Amino acid sequence: MGHTIKGQKPLLARVRRIKGQAAAIERALEEGQECMAILQQIAAIRGAVNGLMAEVLEGHLREHLLSPEPAAGEPEADSTRQEEVDQVMRIVRSYLK
Repeated sequence: MGHTIKGQKPLLARVRRIKGQAAAIERALEEGQECMAILQQIAAIRGAVNGLMAEVLEGHLREHLLSPEPAAGEPEADSTRQEEVDQVMRIVRSYLK
């Protein structure tokens, strides 16, 4: 069972909070609220998304990359582990752009 399934409720709660924050920004823009209030909401969303990313990334690393390694020296095991690390790094790099 994947870590996003086991921890689904708190992850969904985070996503729902982010949706609420995005809706608040939309309302603020429609109502012509002050720039500072909108900037604060944007910063809050960014923090919330960063927290979500960190939680999912940590779960992935712990569940998939820190799991007991297959027997050492098995070429398939080494290449699979390297592929997983490469995949995570591509995601992290694209996230940090």
